[in-house]
Amino acid sequence: MESYQFLLDIALILFSTKLLGLFTRGLKMPQVVGSLLAGLLLGPAVLNILHGTDFIKKVSELGVIILMFTAGLETDVKELRRAGKASLIIAFAGVLLPLGGGFLIAHVFNRGDISSGNRLLQNVFIGVVLTATSVSITVETLRELGKLDTRVGSAILGAALIDDILGILALTVITSSTGGGAGIGLVLLRILLFFAFVAVTGFAFYKLFMRLIKLFKKDLRRFAVVAFVFCLLMAYCAEEFFGVADITGAYIAGLIICNTQKTKYIASRFDTLSFLLLSPIFFASIGIEVVLPQMSGNIILFTVLLLIVSILTKIVGCGLGAKACGYPGKESLQIGLGMIPRGEVTLIIAQKGVALGVMNTAFYGPIIIMVVVTAIVTPVLFKLAVGRQEGTDKYAGIVESPLVDRYRETEQFDLAQQVLLELHESLKGNSEDSEDKPN
Repeated sequence: MESYQFLLDIALILFSTKLLGLFTRGLKMPQVVGSLLAGLLLGPAVLNILHGTDFIKKVSELGVIILMFTAGLETDVKELRRAGKASLIIAFAGVLLPLGGGFLIAHVFNRGDISSGNRLLQNVFIGVVLTATSVSITVETLRELGKLDTRVGSAILGAALIDDILGILALTVITSSTGGGAGIGLVLLRILLFFAFVAVTGFAFYKLFMRLIKLFKKDLRRFAVVAFVFCLLMAYCAEEFFGVADITGAYIAGLIICNTQKTKYIASRFDTLSFLLLSPIFFASIGIEVVLPQMSGNIILFTVLLLIVSILTKIVGCGLGAKACGYPGKESLQIGLGMIPRGEVTLIIAQKGVALGVMNTAFYGPIIIMVVVTAIVTPVLFKLAVGRQEGTDKYAGIVESPLVDRYRETEQFDLAQQVLLELHESLKGNSEDSEDKPN
């Protein structure tokens, strides 16, 4: 008999994430924290109402793809270019320190009744696990605070892309040494081919998309569909053919489209899709996946130290990297905080390590706890570092008043915003038509 449990699961996730999101917003914290807590409370770790079904996993994966695609759409490309060298330095510093910190604490605890197999390799692998950054949580926080297209946001996004590649290389070195993965040369070749593929495909799609914009000026919905297809294809190709994270492909797809005339309209469509369904399921799924194992006192101490090291090494490493590139102290701190969260990439690396025998199963529980805690504390710490006066949303340009704040939460405000966008695009199209006509 066919089960419709997934409908109830979606209803519970949407209701609980919105409810706790409003609660955390009332506490002057980003709403994404409420979504993470909702998944944790309803999942096996607390109430055991929701479980990580295959449906939730697939939808959450789609959710993070759309989240990174819209981040690409809203990125200031000029600012991203300016932050290129800084992002490289920030990423390297943000990988080396966690790698060393993870190795040191693993070296202290990975012994006696816990240790088995190649101890040195296992210790290095714990460091590799700490290098990965899950920037999706930071992206949502940046969007809530209106800082996605700023110097800080561009530096974080650029560093996260490089961080992803460095993490792949580090994982490849470890797995190759066990005979369980491709050689480092092959991985480097795949990465180079990926960027060549991005350059050719991006250029071709951009030209095609610009021609479509000139051909069709009335019905704008088709542009959102074409953009969605391109996003999914880029995400698929990145993961399937080049071994690069699908979210990297999705983010680059957003970057390719971000300078077109239809960017704001497309972003508004995806904002609705993300807010209505995909983002709540993605953020809740992080908490739902948490299943806390039984841990000894020694492992609990390891968990606490792992958490401290995972946070401090990213703040210090990325913060010092940003400071060396000329960022002010406050912005350097914000960049360091923005690179803290670990997420699905960290868990995938840890699972692969367990399967290959290069990570002790006793350390898997502490890594799960570290992922959840960093995901929850990052938005809170980042909000404190940004400061209330700098925190703004995408409607910051309109008059501020209690009445406006209340109106923002209504459906009519979103509808009015959409109508204005469509009117703006229509007027822009008419203006272009008049310019094409001879005087």
